[in-house]
Amino acid sequence: MIYSAEVEHMCPIAKGAYHGPAPIPEEGRWVQVKENSDISGLTHGVGWCAPQQGACKLTLNVKEGIIEEALIETIGCSGMTHSAAMAAEILQGKTLLEALNTDLVCDAINTAMRELFLQIVYGRTQTAFSEDGLPIGAGLEDLGKGLRSQIGTMYGTKAKGVRFLEMAEGYVTRLALDKDGLVIGYEFVNLGKVMQAVKKGEDANEAVKANTGSYGRFSEAARYVDPREE
Repeated sequence: MIYSAEVEHMCPIAKGAYHGPAPIPEEGRWVQVKENSDISGLTHGVGWCAPQQGACKLTLNVKEGIIEEALIETIGCSGMTHSAAMAAEILQGKTLLEALNTDLVCDAINTAMRELFLQIVYGRTQTAFSEDGLPIGAGLEDLGKGLRSQIGTMYGTKAKGVRFLEMAEGYVTRLALDKDGLVIGYEFVNLGKVMQAVKKGEDANEAVKANTGSYGRFSEAARYVDPREE
């Protein structure tokens, strides 16, 4: 250790009480975090790129400072999907500090990592008060049946009104309108379930029929429109 001349000539003064780090809640415990291995928790967060052309939702499951599970979902930028593929290979097995200081290929993913780092090290995780946290695989379960991201895609113009294109339930095929032309429901296809059925050998048309549903007062419509064609 190198000291300046001014410090070298100072007389030593004893340090008093030890003021350690405030304990943070994580996985049902209160932990004084002093190093990477003290940190555990599962959490989600969102990041965005500098021009704000795309966003990333990142889910991390951290056990004793090591990222054991990572789910990366992106929207808005075609290049981000390939960046996410690379980041998904990079993240697991790294310590939180390593991941924070690793180029995760895309600004949005890097920003999401920064935001999650803050949540995790301050004990703001979803598993802060759940004993032993969540098992590895919990992040994947967030996708639900069909293992497909929940995406909402809506479009509207003053001249022609609203178009629902994709909901959490799936790809919207038809909008239900009442006699005044107001949307009162919609029909959707759960594409994740369709693909699972097709992989099991079902006829594609039958799989689509079996996984088509509706929401709202769909059956009471005065007319139906295809939101992409009409």
